[in-house]
Amino acid sequence: MAPKTSPTAYDRARKAYSSLQKERLKADCKDYLPNVLLAGGRAVKKEAVAASPKDAEAIKKLFPNTSGIPLVEFEAGAACIDKDPVKVGVVLSGGQAPGGHNVIAGIFDGIKAWNENSTMYGFLDGPHGVFAGNFVVITDEIMDGFRNTGGFDMLGSGRHKIETEEQFRDSMTVCNAIGLDGLVVIGGDDSNTNGAVLAEYFKANGCKTKVIGAPKTIDGDLKCPPHLPVSFGFDTACKTYATLVGNVAVDALSAQKYYHLVRLMGRSASNIALEVALLTHPNACLLGEEVAEQKQSLKDITIELADMIEARSKDGKDYGVILLPEGLIEFIPEFNSLISEINDKLAQPEIQPTEEAILNVLSKENADCFRYLPAFIRAQLLLDRDPHGNVQVAKIETEKLLAATVQSELENRRASGYKGTFSPQFHAFGYEGRAGMPTVFDSSYCYALGYTASSLLVNGCTGLIASVKNLLAPCKEWQCGGVPVTSLCVIERRKGKDKPVIRKALVEMTGDLSQPFQFYKKIRNDLRILDMYRIPGPMQFDMVNCEVSKDIPMTLQLELGRSWEVQVPQEKPKRMGNFLFLPQAKKMRSELQKWRMDRRHRLPEAISAFNGNA
Repeated sequence: MAPKTSPTAYDRARKAYSSLQKERLKADCKDYLPNVLLAGGRAVKKEAVAASPKDAEAIKKLFPNTSGIPLVEFEAGAACIDKDPVKVGVVLSGGQAPGGHNVIAGIFDGIKAWNENSTMYGFLDGPHGVFAGNFVVITDEIMDGFRNTGGFDMLGSGRHKIETEEQFRDSMTVCNAIGLDGLVVIGGDDSNTNGAVLAEYFKANGCKTKVIGAPKTIDGDLKCPPHLPVSFGFDTACKTYATLVGNVAVDALSAQKYYHLVRLMGRSASNIALEVALLTHPNACLLGEEVAEQKQSLKDITIELADMIEARSKDGKDYGVILLPEGLIEFIPEFNSLISEINDKLAQPEIQPTEEAILNVLSKENADCFRYLPAFIRAQLLLDRDPHGNVQVAKIETEKLLAATVQSELENRRASGYKGTFSPQFHAFGYEGRAGMPTVFDSSYCYALGYTASSLLVNGCTGLIASVKNLLAPCKEWQCGGVPVTSLCVIERRKGKDKPVIRKALVEMTGDLSQPFQFYKKIRNDLRILDMYRIPGPMQFDMVNCEVSKDIPMTLQLELGRSWEVQVPQEKPKRMGNFLFLPQAKKMRSELQKWRMDRRHRLPEAISAFNGNA
């Protein structure tokens, strides 16, 4: 069926706003605009360095028209080209990430500043909207209803890819019919690689539509320093989770009888878990990359946690906070081997999904691993399977698995003197972080990314992803430009074929970006026993009076060279009956707590005028 080539009426406007949303809608996005783009910016082209020199030739063959293009950096000044009106489209691709609406706002304002008669189109519900021709015209009224707000509900998103020859051809038909000068793909690593393929196809077939990307993912695994220091949405998601983790840390201190085990987003990378750990100082934070590097078994992890819990119990602390990423289990070597063999064996029709049957056919190592697992996990491995007959790893509640193995280990230690109690409470924070109201950093970073994307398009660039850096400086001093997506790609084997991909950024144990892990490693022994919880509190948006409202992610600050001295409590807890009193000096509290402590409390006039000593 031929794609549509005329716009659809827009019917997705929000019907109601909270008081805070109204305040954020009124905030002027132009306050976030870097000075270098104030007059449009002058594009300076420079040579791009390939992420993998050994893959450069293979990538050149895949992208004969767009590989080898220069990167672009903007300098202050006006562009030296005619400012004819432009038509630009935008599409949201993949899962939601806070700040996406401000990327769109930056593009919108950028092309309108270029020429007030420029037109912007929004493709609905992801890449499918591009090749199906499902789009709307974005007006001032529509745009102004979504500035500084979370979610992707302005246009909707989708996980489709433009993959087949028909889909590429239909996408070009739609773009040609509209007369699009440019298309911005807002997405993660796969979406931006797909955008680069689309840019190559358009250029090879004489289509005038240029394609630019914007880096999105809350997982923090789309990071290619120095050009892409962080993906948008990561900061808001982590601060959302940190607020919740801080709350359960206060609960742990208040009740002094629960261990809170918190599973956080992050299947392939543990970036979120590490960032939240730095923001909140839990007693333990497990990182999948470290588990893999040290080849830790489930038993190793269990003993490590049990040792901490027993040591804390000797200090009268039968409570605590433990963080772990949702993908932890996939980093445990013997678990991967076990799952793979179970999948293979149960694919054979003669083998029944029972413990007795599977133990008879598993290798000795995998059979031992299987026996070590709690009964409910063994049952899940055998019965909870996807349509292809494979174990649904993502559904395994790792926090409950660890609680069960730790509980068993602690019970075994009672004979040798363990007298404590272990009462776990479980939390899984995931979708809560995807659509939150963006932080000041994400709001400003996204607006700068969008405005940068518009500047790249009006300068005739294609195949680039928007780059905003120098992020330790105030946003007015940020540096903007674009880097070729092909220069960020490596070749990996996917489903039997060589594919260009942007390598996922994992937590680094050593190397150029290991500062966050090394910082955490330096303080974690103190965190295990001492209660050094930092309570971030709710996000703040007062850029004038609250300096911490503008903070960028802690992991990013460390990667860019900033450092801190962590205060260790000197005063010992005091026993008060069955309760431990743990005084916390002001210098040990989070920056937001300090700011709130220094605020003058406001009282109604009738009460403030009341003399209680009269």
